[in-house]
Amino acid sequence: MVKPPTTTPQIAPPPTILATPSPIPSTFTDGLPLPKLLIFDLDYTLWPFWVDTHVTPPLKAKDNNTRAVDRLNESFAFYPSVPPLLHAAHARSLPLALASRTSAPDLAVSLLKTLHVPAPPSAPSLPPNPNSLSPSNALSRPGLSSPTASTASLPRLRRHPSTPALAAPKRAYDFFAHTAIFPGDKRAHMAKLQRASGVAYAEMLFFDDEGRNRTVEALGVCFWLVRDGVTREEVDRGVREWRRRKGGVEGRGGGGVSGEVDREGGI
Repeated sequence: MVKPPTTTPQIAPPPTILATPSPIPSTFTDGLPLPKLLIFDLDYTLWPFWVDTHVTPPLKAKDNNTRAVDRLNESFAFYPSVPPLLHAAHARSLPLALASRTSAPDLAVSLLKTLHVPAPPSAPSLPPNPNSLSPSNALSRPGLSSPTASTASLPRLRRHPSTPALAAPKRAYDFFAHTAIFPGDKRAHMAKLQRASGVAYAEMLFFDDEGRNRTVEALGVCFWLVRDGVTREEVDRGVREWRRRKGGVEGRGGGGVSGEVDREGGI
């Protein structure tokens, strides 16, 4: 009896595992200088709508406060990349601020307090930020008490004493040390933030979706145009441009402020 020829079984190669891109901007961990204040517009920068025209109060929290619905049952939330960016800045002790000229400031604040930012799967471990504000300057909004001595002894983590630790969801509003939310020229917003924070204009980086707000550069603020919501990549580009203008270590020119198209009526 003739045995059939022996064949070597074909073993499939192991599947290729693609690395998941980090939600943390690379400029947060490269050891190079960072701005002392990161400032964000709201509409079409942190969330994809105009709060004064698209949102009809009252608001109601849904899905553990990760989104809110209004009186017309329309749903509102941040761009997907925003929560991890907020946590990364928080862990890096990078002070954040808001500058919006919405005509509905109370509604904007209400939405910021309604939306909670869920904790990341694991808290990012980032090196300390030498440019972070001192504990005495970190909290400036009225009604917030000064940090306790034990809080002040933690150089890597700046948080409001009245809010949960990083491991728990927290209100989006509490990520921002300073807010300037009112109608008008964005230069007035920058002036208010400068007085509140004590940070020099040249140490500020402002992300906004409207090219017309580039007027803040007359004050010395670095402006970076966000075309479709803030992302990790946009933050990196903005930080590199800020470094370039500071005379420094890297930069990609002014691509973020050229060829812009304003959103009609945007904020």
